[in-house]
Amino acid sequence: MRWFTAFLGVAILVAVAAVVLVLRSGDPGTVGGQTASSTSAASASPSAPPSPTAFTDPCGTFDTAMRTPYAVTGYWLMPSSDHCTWRRQLSAIHQVGGDTVIRIGWGLQARLLDDDGRVLDSAGEKADPRYDKCEEDGVPCMAAAERDLRELNPGNRVSWTFVYRTDEAFGPGLFRCPEVEKKITVGKTVFYRLVAPEDGSDDANCENLSARGRGYHVILIAGAAQDSLTELLDLGDRFGMRVFPALPLAPRDPAQTTRASERGVDTLTTLTRRILTDYGDRFAGRASLGGFYQSFELQMRDMVYTGALEGSEEAAKEHPTLKVYASQHRIVEQQMPGKPVLVSPYLEARKDKAFSATPQEVAAGFEAIARTGVGIIAPQDSRGTGKVGLFWPDERDEPVDERLRQMVGETTNGEAYHGSTRDYYREMAAARDKMAAQGYDVQLWANVEAFEPSGETCGSRTGTRGRTDKERLDQAVTQVGRYASKVVSYMWSDFFTCGSPSLAEEIAADAGRPIPVDAVRSGRDIRDGIEIRGYGLTMGGKVTITWEGQDAPRIVDIAGIGLSSPPPGVPERMTTAWVPFDWTQVPADTWVRIEVAAPDGRTAAEALHVRIDL
Repeated sequence: MRWFTAFLGVAILVAVAAVVLVLRSGDPGTVGGQTASSTSAASASPSAPPSPTAFTDPCGTFDTAMRTPYAVTGYWLMPSSDHCTWRRQLSAIHQVGGDTVIRIGWGLQARLLDDDGRVLDSAGEKADPRYDKCEEDGVPCMAAAERDLRELNPGNRVSWTFVYRTDEAFGPGLFRCPEVEKKITVGKTVFYRLVAPEDGSDDANCENLSARGRGYHVILIAGAAQDSLTELLDLGDRFGMRVFPALPLAPRDPAQTTRASERGVDTLTTLTRRILTDYGDRFAGRASLGGFYQSFELQMRDMVYTGALEGSEEAAKEHPTLKVYASQHRIVEQQMPGKPVLVSPYLEARKDKAFSATPQEVAAGFEAIARTGVGIIAPQDSRGTGKVGLFWPDERDEPVDERLRQMVGETTNGEAYHGSTRDYYREMAAARDKMAAQGYDVQLWANVEAFEPSGETCGSRTGTRGRTDKERLDQAVTQVGRYASKVVSYMWSDFFTCGSPSLAEEIAADAGRPIPVDAVRSGRDIRDGIEIRGYGLTMGGKVTITWEGQDAPRIVDIAGIGLSSPPPGVPERMTTAWVPFDWTQVPADTWVRIEVAAPDGRTAAEALHVRIDL
């Protein structure tokens, strides 16, 4: 329930009138009304999970209070073999306002076998120690699978073999034919052996396996004795958080590794169906299961996917990775209806790259991805990789951020990039609304990257990329916050946890610094003014308004908080502030900077840049 504060020194207003800024046609970055926020059901948050409670277990006592809420509310997590690490991570994430965690997953891989039936490594040179220890009656598990298949019917054969690794443990819902599909425990590793007909069908029992000889694909899964997903969901219930486990990652096309391989998609579909069937048996109704993460990464650009009939002329034009997406996403809808699939493609805005895409081309890509059945598209803002810059339209002629020069050289924002992060999210928000009108229930989240192209590194898992700082993260939130219904970040482990102080500690220590994301012209009663939308906006704060040619900056006290609700479809923690301001004193076609400061004097990391026609 939003709360309301009366104007300081002004009587309580009964009638409220709002005057929305007039948008300049085609002006990127201009502030305006509420058209950027979808009013569709796609923008609505799912029902809240159970309220968190404090708890104690062998790993310690964990305080589940949300002490220093931040604008970013979801984080990617790397798998951990230390069960106490999960608890510490979720506790720390929840304390800074996180309510969502997204798991990094693993991929399905085709593998060769040696003459004895042992699984070779990805290079096909020697036995893979992860799978080599899987044996049945002294026979390698893959060879035992072919033996068992031929016992059912001498015409059965193994035509392809796959491996998959995970830290999960599965239940009996994974299996169809116990004569050849089974759980094999070797020490602390639990293997699961599955068979899938090479024609893409998935038999409900053993009948067809014995009725006629066929070719089969065998999948060997290296799992765990203790199920990490059950553990994460239990912790999600404790902390009132949602967990997005990763779907099995598609094999990559050997000829173009940035694309998913269509060869083997039937086997991927079978594995996905089996795992989700098991999830349905064990986790149906769990509020902490937020949905599923489609972890095969692709670039957001102009792509085609229509769901055309395979073999048709239209299907030949479709992006192969999107066809794989659609195949997996159909299984999610069938097995776990109501649980959305989340995908996080990246942006590439550098003009000197042949494969870069304009904001309009990215919007077309958003529409194509939406047609594959995803429920959430959380594009990477791509600032951490240097593929896109954070700047306003009136800063196109300014030099790029010093930390980006290794990626684009000594140049200006406008010469380096087709557009800024804000330009891309504005176009994607319009695409989201367009798809919602066509019946596609898709949300737009923002994935702000918590790293820099280089800098203070955080260990071998993060490569040469360095952690960023809170100021730059605040700037990213300002750029995307107007258009997204939720802000998430890649990734908690390790970019938020390394260094001293860590980024997580910086966030906690700097709690309450305002982060404005939007401003509109808004009158109240007979007074002209500005409605600012964002985070950390409080009474006692001040707003500084400047423009070129101005005699002196105008400093105005925030006169009201929560006098009107933010537009629909924005993050729940966003609020509004109102300040009186006479817009007629600003010359037409002039960019205005709006800086927001907290009562203690801390100024927002990023000022808003607005322009109106009077």
